[in-house]
Amino acid sequence: MKYWFGYLTAAIFGAITWVLMEFGERFSSLVDMVYPYVIRTLQGILAQWTGAVAFPVWQLLALVLGVLILASFVLMIALKWNPIEWFGWVLAVFAGIYLLHTGMWGLNYYAGTLAQDLRLETSTYTLEELTEATEYYRDQANALAKTAQRGNGSSNVQFEEFEVLAAKAGDGFKSLTYDYHYPVFAGSTLPVKKLGWADMYTSMGITGFTFGITGEAAVNPQIPDISLPFTMCHEMAHRMCIANERDANFAGFLACSANPDPQFRYSGYFMAFRYCFNALNRVSGQQAAAAVARVKDGISQELQFDMDYYDRFFADRRDQGAASLADTVNDTYLKTSGDKEGIASYSAVYDLLVNWHIQTVVLPEVSVEQSPFDPYDESQVDLSGNVNARG
Repeated sequence: MKYWFGYLTAAIFGAITWVLMEFGERFSSLVDMVYPYVIRTLQGILAQWTGAVAFPVWQLLALVLGVLILASFVLMIALKWNPIEWFGWVLAVFAGIYLLHTGMWGLNYYAGTLAQDLRLETSTYTLEELTEATEYYRDQANALAKTAQRGNGSSNVQFEEFEVLAAKAGDGFKSLTYDYHYPVFAGSTLPVKKLGWADMYTSMGITGFTFGITGEAAVNPQIPDISLPFTMCHEMAHRMCIANERDANFAGFLACSANPDPQFRYSGYFMAFRYCFNALNRVSGQQAAAAVARVKDGISQELQFDMDYYDRFFADRRDQGAASLADTVNDTYLKTSGDKEGIASYSAVYDLLVNWHIQTVVLPEVSVEQSPFDPYDESQVDLSGNVNARG
């Protein structure tokens, strides 16, 4: 019986995790009212503690855990421990970590959406509205691309150093919180960290990682400069308890667009344009093809260069096997945790971007102040057919 204690412990941890998730799904309104605000404060405290060191603490803990598991495996062989019992306790350790993660951050997947927090009305839209939104983000990116700093002897965008950008990433969130009065962004704005083992993560196509148990948001320092500010804001949004990947992408765009630094604004509009343009490309039919051609015609030389470089960067460094494994693991984790779209949630941000464009750009432009109605004012009504109208 003693051989099964580890499995029993893992089962207990798993059962508690399942109960927490079921509670989150069934009582999402209650979770949304309390959980994010409590956890956002906890994340701020943890980020303050772990911010004392430049490297991600969770990576050090992962390394220590790996060494301990390897050492226990060697001891198991040397001392002839029961391998079934050994594996049970290893399983219990990972079940315990997942339970901690769920309790300390994971239930954010069951909180309300970012659109609800921002009072952003989301509805269906036409192909023309998608095209107009794509053109809007393209035009913003075009203008910013012309002012972007580029390397000597190279056309590549060259932003400031990682640490300098990381120190500025919180400025957009502060503006959203205090100027636009969105309390959902009132979380920790401490700088994100450089993600260690960057070569491995680059080969997997991973640009960043946030670990709720230590309150750390980390970004792969190898990714192209053009996407670095956006990714910093994306991971910072996760630390602010915005769990859904679509919502974190949208928060990343909003924070970049509200940042006074043009490097952040270009990164935000560049990524917004990419997401909308890719969505437009997926629409079938002659009208969609004409819309794609229309958008393409307006892409500036600088923006096109940055788009091509971004695509080449990941294509050249991507290891197909490692990337497929990472995508499968991430997709399974997201769906299990409550993000039903899985990794498709990342690109689904275009839906929020289009609705945001309609609500904050299009509607204000067509809403003009009307003068008081006067039935005898011929500029407002046609009185020509009224025999009682004054001549």
